[in-house]
Amino acid sequence: MEKYLSYSQEVLDAKEKGYPIVALESTIISHGMPYPQNVQTAREVEDIVRANGAVPATIAIIDGKIKIGLTDEELEMFGNAKDVAKASRRDLGYLIASKKLGATTVAATMIAAELAGIELFVTGGIGGVHRGAEETMDISADLEELAQTNVAVVCAGAKSILDLGLTLEYLETKGVPVIGYETDTLPAFYTRESEFN
Repeated sequence: MEKYLSYSQEVLDAKEKGYPIVALESTIISHGMPYPQNVQTAREVEDIVRANGAVPATIAIIDGKIKIGLTDEELEMFGNAKDVAKASRRDLGYLIASKKLGATTVAATMIAAELAGIELFVTGGIGGVHRGAEETMDISADLEELAQTNVAVVCAGAKSILDLGLTLEYLETKGVPVIGYETDTLPAFYTRESEFN
């Protein structure tokens, strides 16, 4: 799988020198916010990672490769491009083979981070069990990835539009530790607390 990985110079230097690297997803850039806020936010997050002594590695699919660390030009491209696929586990093979642009979700970013030897991934919120999932079976691939991929994920909880109780139960069933920082309850993405602990 190494032949499908490509690294930015900043990430390569960090790997060679043994510096800590933090993986970041790219879906927020292409699908989460309008331009130019999307690119500004991506740069701000990368700057926060650098200011805290680590090297950011925003991950995306470009020209048949999983790119580990994006340049400023690549961030701009993802912020402006209209034909960027949202890439989860099921999409990686197709996007690599077809050499199409892919913005990585939580699940795909975790996979890529593990392949690249990156142990920590930071994101806003994870996907989870959707409301009504007992009938629709609408459950995010993020949860399966959290159960099987050896990457620590730091986030603001599951997105608040989801069924947080069932999401927490699903994670418990899969043996995924959920640890709160300065909270005893599951954060709800944009709020620090929820009724679930």
